[in-house]
Amino acid sequence: MEVRRVAGTEDDPRAAELRRAVARLRRDLAAHPAELPDRAIADDELAALDAMARTGAPELHRLRRSLLLIAGALGSVSALGPALTSVRAAIDQFGSVPRTGIGRD
Repeated sequence: MEVRRVAGTEDDPRAAELRRAVARLRRDLAAHPAELPDRAIADDELAALDAMARTGAPELHRLRRSLLLIAGALGSVSALGPALTSVRAAIDQFGSVPRTGIGRD
């Protein structure tokens, strides 16, 4: 699987959008009253996404991995769905990872 770095992200509007989306999800998660067993995982990965956006060289593969961990940690909490969708859309702006199908390596 190819891992691509995005050069020049410091002034990249995609990085700014990712940081805004992450901040929104962090706020929504902090305000969510339910006890989520994997909340710490989501918090850690949101911090990692923010750090990657700040560094200027996020790895697309790592962005996607963090998104998957966050989604798994949040489960099906519908109140957090719109903010999580915003994070996904911001990550999607960095490009796509080649998909593998059945019978492919």
